[in-house]
Amino acid sequence: MVPILLLLLLHESLADQVCFNFSDFTMTATVTGTSVRIPEYKNTVTCRRDGSPCVLVCRPYSTQCFEKSSHCLNARVTGSPPVVNYTIHECTNCTEYSCNEDAISKLIWSLRDASSHLQDMIQLFYIGKACHQLFSSNVDIRKEFLMVEKAKNHKIMEITKVDAGSYQSYDLKYLSLNVFNISEAALNSAGVNSSIQLEAPQLLPQNQTFLPKVWLPVSALLNIPKNERIIGLVTYLQHSFFQFHQEKISSMVLRIELLHQRHLQSLTPPIKMIYRVTTQTKVDNVSQLLCHYFDEVSEWRWNRDGCETDNSNYNDQENSEIICNCDHTTPFAVLLIRQSISSVHWQILSYISYIGCGLSAFFTALSLVIYVFNRNYKENNSISIHVSLSGALFLLNTTFLLTEWGATLDLDWVCVFVAAFMHYSLLCCFTWMAIEALHLYLVLIKVFNTYYKHYLLKLSLAGWGIPGIIVGVSLGLKNFKQFYGPTQMTMADTNQTNPICWITDDSFFYSLNLVYFTLTFIFNSGILMAVASSICKMKQVYKSNSRLRPDAKGKSWSDSQRFSLSCRNGLTLLGLTCLMGTTWGLAFLGSGYVNYPILYLFCILNSAQGFFIFVWICLSAKKQRKREMEDKMSSTPVGTSGIKSE
Repeated sequence: MVPILLLLLLHESLADQVCFNFSDFTMTATVTGTSVRIPEYKNTVTCRRDGSPCVLVCRPYSTQCFEKSSHCLNARVTGSPPVVNYTIHECTNCTEYSCNEDAISKLIWSLRDASSHLQDMIQLFYIGKACHQLFSSNVDIRKEFLMVEKAKNHKIMEITKVDAGSYQSYDLKYLSLNVFNISEAALNSAGVNSSIQLEAPQLLPQNQTFLPKVWLPVSALLNIPKNERIIGLVTYLQHSFFQFHQEKISSMVLRIELLHQRHLQSLTPPIKMIYRVTTQTKVDNVSQLLCHYFDEVSEWRWNRDGCETDNSNYNDQENSEIICNCDHTTPFAVLLIRQSISSVHWQILSYISYIGCGLSAFFTALSLVIYVFNRNYKENNSISIHVSLSGALFLLNTTFLLTEWGATLDLDWVCVFVAAFMHYSLLCCFTWMAIEALHLYLVLIKVFNTYYKHYLLKLSLAGWGIPGIIVGVSLGLKNFKQFYGPTQMTMADTNQTNPICWITDDSFFYSLNLVYFTLTFIFNSGILMAVASSICKMKQVYKSNSRLRPDAKGKSWSDSQRFSLSCRNGLTLLGLTCLMGTTWGLAFLGSGYVNYPILYLFCILNSAQGFFIFVWICLSAKKQRKREMEDKMSSTPVGTSGIKSE
């Protein structure tokens, strides 16, 4: 058999002769005792160097070199990774590219100006498949890929010779392209105010039922010169190259292009597309299917500007339809979108969050300053832990105030740093909330044997170190997956989006943050219930003792005492709730759907948490001073002066 490509992965110092053995669709290349096995399947070759993926590009070669099943050929290897050249004399030249950004970027751009447009398009998608890990983690590579892919589509449209009223189909393995030449007769017969239907290209026989139906407005096409009414419709086998922010694309991606990069905008009537979504798409009361277009000019994300969705024919059954009406030509698809916050509520919640975080940042900073200049506070473990939590909240609040600003900068590393530091601060807050609960358990419930050597140091290592390890590992995986950067917040009632610096991967967010907080919330809630039970028991003891006191003043006095004690106990529990962060549990009540009362309560309580903790620290310090004064007075003998109690 004749192999499609040759894979030679050995350095030039090893040998200058290569021996080949062909059998069972496998080529084995042996150079000075070292063998490399290359599986050959459906005209593709898997390239590996030391276990890492690579791309092999070969020029046309002479088939006479490989007429035998086993033979040796002279070869020359030059260069070193990431680009290695292999020359098999009188046969072919091959170049190996390592799957790193620089090498693949140069290879992609070299295809843009190459002349074999059909083969170049197949080669372009082969690169994306071979370096799948690089493409999934590197946004810039995906942008370059889409720019070259779009340019190649236009090159193919320019070289296609098709008669008016007909079309030419291209099956390029990873995508299909139909090039239409719209005739004057077809437009005249349809009428100025109507639309003309175009057939979307089909990749595989089994995907015919999911092909979108497309109608272009005649009025827009009449404004194009007769010899330039060339329309290209593109469908893709996979849509992973269009996923920049973990979007859930629920239909085929359809690209509509016009000759010479011409664009149709503000169309009346609009382009009509009917999509059949997959039967695996599950729509519930917290999500909806919406038509989107892909902005590949500036923002590189899916947007809804100029697109309207009609999902009246969708019923969770097979062959359910989504109708899209869009007033411009770009790539289109139907996305599954979770219910978003309306723009009015988003603005109000933003004001509440910014005001609350600003106050919290100020008061947490004030707590830190007071703690630094007061030696008595440093000797109190409880106050030291409170101040540590205040420090974590100070970092969180100040970083939160920078999230929108960081997303507007052109320097990507700034947004990544802001997002990572905010994530670190958030995990520190959760950790110190758990430490607050642990300390409260040791002091209030366990009581005895609560002395531990280097107690505060151990807690500090856990409170600041564990989040640092988590975020450090996440940043270290940036070559595999970029978890931090700009992400978009979409409004429910408009097409407006709000970029912020935060975690870009939803699965990473839910698998780490929610699990981390859920464990903290369960632990803290258990401690809080135990403390509440202790307070109730103390309340019953106090009531029993008050009834036995000889100076009891009757029913009115008892009601007043009961009310006062209940208020104090309620405020104590409320303070402990804020201190241990159990108010963050409101997120569970609002998860899955937009519950505005819960959202407002969540924003008010948690954005002002730093202020509440400052008040708690002040009250704790006041009680400490009062206790020290009482101890001092009780330990001083009556009628003496100038004698200091030990």
